[in-house]
Amino acid sequence: MPLIEAQPDAVAQVYARSLFELAEADGGQDNTEEVLGELEQILDLARADASFGEFISSRVLPAKSRAASLKKMLDGRASDLSIRFLLILNQKGRLGHLSAIVAAYDAIVQDRFGRIEVDVFTPEPASPEMLATIKDRLTNQLSKEIILHPYTDPKMIGGLKLRIGDQLIDASVETHIRRIRERFAAGGADQIRAKLDELLNNTE
Repeated sequence: MPLIEAQPDAVAQVYARSLFELAEADGGQDNTEEVLGELEQILDLARADASFGEFISSRVLPAKSRAASLKKMLDGRASDLSIRFLLILNQKGRLGHLSAIVAAYDAIVQDRFGRIEVDVFTPEPASPEMLATIKDRLTNQLSKEIILHPYTDPKMIGGLKLRIGDQLIDASVETHIRRIRERFAAGGADQIRAKLDELLNNTE
């Protein structure tokens, strides 16, 4: 069974909130971010290494055996809190849901310390100037520190897409084209033509 990639659900939120409270109590912001970094590294390894991913998420492997292996692998490489948390997930049969739990934990950390992570998708690599403009506008609108993660999506025709949490803001060209097609299909062709005629007449 592969590692489950899913949006945070109520159960993930409970585990993430408990971990955050423990991490903040133990060492404040620095500790919460350290734990986040460690868990993200473990997730990255599970995604990149199929055998490790299977080890993390397998329902066949006895929890007791996996616990011993986790301790051996992570001892000295991760904080005691991260290791204890993974062992609890292992005991509860929740390690396969680590991705959703870490996503929920990340959202809590960012919100607690006034930051929002935003994924930016463009058809070609975005220039530093473009990213700076997007960041400035979002900062002004949301009044939070914006952390941008730029991605390139060659399938896009133009424009951009922003993912903020579980919300997708789609300003891509293909989306506008699709909406126009949907209006035609829904019988809105006459309205669109009338609008075009109005625009043309106003330019005469």
